[in-house]
Amino acid sequence: MTQNASPTPMESEAPKSGRKKIILGSIAVAVLLAGGYTGMNWWTHGRFMIETDDAYVQADVSLVSAKLQGYVAEIPVKENQHVSKGDILVQIDDSDYRIALAQAQADLASLDQTLARIDAQIIAAKATVTQVEAELAAAEAAYQTAKTAQKRAQDLNDRKVSSQASLDDANEALATARANRAAAQAAITGAKAEIDVLKAQRAETDSNRRTLELNVAKAQRDLDHTILRAPFDGTVANIAIEAGELVSVGASLAAVVPDHGLYVEANFKETQLDGISPGQSATVRVDAMGGEEIEGRVASVSPATGSIFSLLPTDNATGNFTKIVQRVPVRILLPDMVEGLRAGLSVVVEVDERTTPADTGTNLAQASK
Repeated sequence: MTQNASPTPMESEAPKSGRKKIILGSIAVAVLLAGGYTGMNWWTHGRFMIETDDAYVQADVSLVSAKLQGYVAEIPVKENQHVSKGDILVQIDDSDYRIALAQAQADLASLDQTLARIDAQIIAAKATVTQVEAELAAAEAAYQTAKTAQKRAQDLNDRKVSSQASLDDANEALATARANRAAAQAAITGAKAEIDVLKAQRAETDSNRRTLELNVAKAQRDLDHTILRAPFDGTVANIAIEAGELVSVGASLAAVVPDHGLYVEANFKETQLDGISPGQSATVRVDAMGGEEIEGRVASVSPATGSIFSLLPTDNATGNFTKIVQRVPVRILLPDMVEGLRAGLSVVVEVDERTTPADTGTNLAQASK
């Protein structure tokens, strides 16, 4: 009976060696293709992209601060609540400020009454002047008549035609008429002087009126400032007070993050600035949104590095010096209403140095839609 011969070691290793070569060859081809694709992508695209991961979404957050001292009466909003421009955020107890406004208004009303009384006195004084002027005219006419009669009586007496008694009567009548005329003239002078005094009093009182008007305006402004409103549409955050708490002037009560106007503050190395200029296209990759990419535009480049604006600027004039690559803030504008985008998120920014402002404007317009 014939038995099958067992395969030799060389015969069993041959198929394995062939499969291994195929696998290694496939891997080599894949590596070459991947390397070629990567190289081509870098040559056609990557070498023109300036990238940094030192970038964060920013917003012009408004800090709502107290403009006067008082106790918090009500906080009608909650943390992270959306508000519209003009919505009430905090109500400060206004009882004292209402009293101050009422007092200022009462002082102004009292002064207006004083002015009205002075005006009435001026009108009465002018009427008195008119009356006295009429009396002066009558006294002047009586004086002229008495003067003529006295002269006639004197002539008649000189010619011995009339008696001395007639001349005495004429002289007395002339003296009376002269006295009446002088009294009327003095009355006119007094009435006009009274008008001048009243006008001076009115001018002084009227000057005080401006002060009282300012007091009313200030009291009204203080009362208005007891209500703190949202400066724009946005979301309330960081509410730092409770109802009943005493707040002082300038105390930060809450913050409002705007719905619109988010931007990216990207800190590029100083060695990367040569290829960055306002108007270029930028791609913003947001980690919190699963790496979603948003088209943006370079708005501006800071005139100084970030270290210049720090509270303690670096002083390299003393001690050992170690050169550190500085970073310069670059502002990237984003399209409005990107869902899920929030201030403070970290992002990765790529600036395409090949783009122009015209290209960027078209891209942003499409992104906004």
